[in-house]
Amino acid sequence: MFASNLISKGFTTGYFLILFLILAATNWMFEIMKWRSLVSTIESIDFKTALKQSLAALTVSLATPNRIGDYGAKALFFEREKRKRVLLLNFYSNGIQLLTTIIFGTVGLFYFLMEYEVVYSPKAIIGLGIGIFIILILGYFLRKKELLVKGFSIEKTFRYFQKFSNILKFKIFLLSILRYLVFSGMFYGLLLFFGAEITLSTALALIFAMYLLVSIVPSIFIFDVVVRGGIAVWLFSFAGVSDLTVLSTVLVMWILNFVIPSIIGSYFVLSYQPVTQ
Repeated sequence: MFASNLISKGFTTGYFLILFLILAATNWMFEIMKWRSLVSTIESIDFKTALKQSLAALTVSLATPNRIGDYGAKALFFEREKRKRVLLLNFYSNGIQLLTTIIFGTVGLFYFLMEYEVVYSPKAIIGLGIGIFIILILGYFLRKKELLVKGFSIEKTFRYFQKFSNILKFKIFLLSILRYLVFSGMFYGLLLFFGAEITLSTALALIFAMYLLVSIVPSIFIFDVVVRGGIAVWLFSFAGVSDLTVLSTVLVMWILNFVIPSIIGSYFVLSYQPVTQ
């Protein structure tokens, strides 16, 4: 049915495919620019090198839960004495992107809960709040412990981030927002392409809520599209969007933003030369 849906669009499919490929490339361009900007704090690299590191790390990380292998993969491109700082830079990059998701996602989730009659358990909400509070308390008492990277406690990690210039911090946050908006706009465009009748405001609210929920559910590459599809179908069902339309959108997003870049990244993985200095 997915293939027949594309075929039914005729020649317009080719034009829209080019548009969506450009958007996917733009999405990754912002991510690569983020990485290059952060790495510039320890060494200068060009855009091509940043692209190589980012796509190779994506390929390696796809077999790990929530792509956590991205950290180790990027670190291997640098000398041993720089690898701890590379891990922290990657943590900062992903942290700011997650913060962007939380900010927009909270707005979207609030709209969703206010607009639609969603059955949820108050006990679950209270339990979530208690869980977050416990994590914050543990973080405070363990702030001087070396939990993530040897030689860097939570306290030292934040002091390291504070050394970044305000211009760099603003640039990373801006690139994270731009990447998020491109990704969300691409999802909305695909919904319309597959025939969804939904307003921009409603679609964006549901997309923002979807990305927030997806970000907190652990998954690996093979099941990632299933998790995303399940959450998206549930959310958009409230707006009357058909399951096929939503699943087609999720599948194309997954192919354009993860499958194709990972195939390109596999070339860089196969041609990888270890840094031993």
